[in-house]
Amino acid sequence: MSGNDAADESTAGSAVPSLGSPTRDRRRTVELAGVAATAAVAVVMLGFLVLYWAQDLPIASDLYAGFRAVGRGMDAAFGTNVFRHPFMWQSMATGVLVGIVAPLVGSFLVHREMALIGETLAHTAFAGVAVGLLVTASTGWSGSLLLVALAVAILGALGVQWLTERTDAYGDVPIAIMLSGSFAVGTLIISYGRGLTGINVEGYLFGNLAVVTVEGARMMGALSVFVVAAVAATYKQLLFITFDEQAARVAQLNVSAYNTLLVVLTAIVVVGAMQVLGVILVAAMLVVPVAAASQVARSFRETTYLSVIFGQVSVVAGFAVAIGLGLPSGGSIVVAAIAVYLASVAASGFSVTAISTHG
Repeated sequence: MSGNDAADESTAGSAVPSLGSPTRDRRRTVELAGVAATAAVAVVMLGFLVLYWAQDLPIASDLYAGFRAVGRGMDAAFGTNVFRHPFMWQSMATGVLVGIVAPLVGSFLVHREMALIGETLAHTAFAGVAVGLLVTASTGWSGSLLLVALAVAILGALGVQWLTERTDAYGDVPIAIMLSGSFAVGTLIISYGRGLTGINVEGYLFGNLAVVTVEGARMMGALSVFVVAAVAATYKQLLFITFDEQAARVAQLNVSAYNTLLVVLTAIVVVGAMQVLGVILVAAMLVVPVAAASQVARSFRETTYLSVIFGQVSVVAGFAVAIGLGLPSGGSIVVAAIAVYLASVAASGFSVTAISTHG
């Protein structure tokens, strides 16, 4: 597919001056170091989730005890009372993984001008949470709310894809209909449920570290591995349809299947991110780090690397603010992401250029 190489080298944001080989090599070294550091943090967090799950096993129990000891040492060094608590580690693990997979998927969405799909699927997942809460409160069912939200979000993603392919409306009309319709259904269910059971969903709306459950953190870990593996396996195909969908059809690529895969991956990311960002702010992590990376990157691949790094910086900074000042995690992370975006605009010479798929 010759379109892949051309697309991968196209400029993803503002124009960057031509760089000599030493400067280019330094940039690549810094980027790869950032990606490696992000991957290392993600592996540590996944390791914690595995140890937390298997802590009663002989070998895992010793490793888990060592992890807790490291946490207590970090608290002693920083003068905090955070890292000794497992529930904080599972919240941080969820946030770290969101900081990787959201910009990773968002890189394709932004360059396809599909940023609104994240907000739509977040509202669809909210309807799923509402259904799960009502069923739980009414019947005593003890299943995972996030699994219900995930199922509903995936169905919503498939519904948007179906409407887009089979209606003559403009591309964003089915998305807008699903966005408003799903949120309307969610609010109706919540209003009805409150009258019967006193349902409270503020944590899911605005993001809260306390919302992250053990099951939710484990599910985010498994889904993150799946998302990264799926993007790695289909990167060339997703890149091709992102920059030249018509050429991909001519090349007999199954564009519909890859479009469906992309929206399903988006639904998966949204449901996981909803725990720490909230329904209202979840779409920001799909868009803002990518927008920041596009200001200084020279190719789509570099945009992807930098967006993941910027997403991770935003999550870590946001968690620090949220924990230190007792503020909601969702708002703190998004504000940190916007600060990174403004810094990238300044670094690019204040040349704010719309994200484009062209050079």
